[in-house]
Formats: sequence, C-alpha cells, structure tokens
Amino acid sequence: QYTAQQMACAGGGSCYGDVYENWSEVLSDINPYAFAFVGTGLAIGLSVLGAAWGIFITGSSLLGAAVRAPRITSKNLISVIFCEAVAIYGVIVSIILQSKIEHNEPAVIRAKPDVVNTIAMNAGYSMFWAGVCCGIGNLACGVCVGICGSGCALADAQNGALFVKILVIEIFASALGIFAIIVAIIMSTTASFKVE
Repeated sequence: QYTAQQMACAGGGSCYGDVYENWSEVLSDINPYAFAFVGTGLAIGLSVLGAAWGIFITGSSLLGAAVRAPRITSKNLISVIFCEAVAIYGVIVSIILQSKIEHNEPAVIRAKPDVVNTIAMNAGYSMFWAGVCCGIGNLACGVCVGICGSGCALADAQNGALFVKILVIEIFASALGIFAIIVAIIMSTTASFKVE
C-alpha cells in the first residue's frame, strides 16, 4: 500500500505533498500504455472525423448541384470515396499501433524494472505522436478532399469537361493522407514494449 504522497512523487523527482515541480514529473507518472492507447484512438478518431467532414462538404455540394444537372450524381461519387479512404487510412494505422502494444512477463519486469520503464516510455510516446500525426494529417486531408470534391461537383455541373481536370487536383489532395500514414508508420517502427 502506498500513501498519496508516495504515489504522487513516483516519478523520482522532488515533489512536496501532491504537487509536482515540473512537467517531466507529471509525464513520467502517466502510464506509457495510456499514451499508446490514446495515440491509437486519436489515429482512428480524427481520421474518421476528417472523412465525415469531407463527405459532409462534398455531399452537400453534390446534392445541390445535382438539382440543376442530375448527370453529375454518379460520376462525382468518386469524391465521397476519396473522403472515405481517409477513414480507412486511420483504421490501418490504428491496427498497426494496436498490434505493437504488448505486456512484459512479470519476471522480466522484476529483473529489469528501469529498462522496462524506459523502453515502455519510448514506445508509448512514439505511438502517441504517431497517432497524433496520422489523426491530424487525415483530418486536414479529409477537409481538403471534401473542399476539392465540392468544387469538382459544382464545376462539373457547369461544364462537364472540367471533371477530369479537377479530379486530378483531388487526387493530389488525397495524397496528403498517404503522407500522414507513411510518417506515422515510420514513427512507430521502433516502438516496442517488449524487453528481451
């Protein structure tokens, strides 16, 4: 059984009562697995939010423009598919991050507590920031693809020859999400909770 002061000062710094002296003490007392799970959640949550936001922007313009030119409806659904791909990027990264969360054997934890803690903190922080990178990148990508898809639908309603030209711009906008998942995968490559 630990007292409240011992639990508050578990980071190894000098704290008085339940008050921390600096941010490193606060962060060192947060379980690294919490950082890993929050990063995984941010990867999928923000990516789905970006996809939903993009679909909202594209879909509203598509339906509005389809009143004037019904021919654009089926052709411009590709914009909605590009937005949905952003959510799939987040699902892929969150599955990769989730597969890296492992627990060590109790014997290893007792034998090397400092090594286990250091490796867990490294893995937790890298997985957290990989999730943040993926989530924010895909949130921006979803909005960007949604705005491009909206412009594509409106331009296609005015002049059918503009569809392919604006679709190329939309493909480049969709590449932003791919860049985000590549960076997230690179950031999480060395993340491992296991101590051999």
